[in-house]
Amino acid sequence: MGCHEVEPKRSLIRIVRGLSGVEIDPTGKRAGRGAYLHDQRSCWEKGLKGSLAHALKTELTSDERQELAAFALSLDRLESSDQAAREMIVPEEGE
Repeated sequence: MGCHEVEPKRSLIRIVRGLSGVEIDPTGKRAGRGAYLHDQRSCWEKGLKGSLAHALKTELTSDERQELAAFALSLDRLESSDQAAREMIVPEEGE
């Protein structure tokens, strides 16, 4: 949704608007209106600019926005550590 790339739902992270508000749905099975984002910070940044709220047909509260932004930052750290791990495993050319 944020970046408009099409992927299987199982590879995306679901955000749901339920009775208790907007929250991340790690199981993908909570009741409520759902939307999906990639596990990339850039996708979340685009989604938080408005397309996520539009897809969920609601306005995000400041608390919900902060919670989702904090989750997006944690994804960035995971991506960085994954990249660092790949760089340690894959030898550079010429070695």
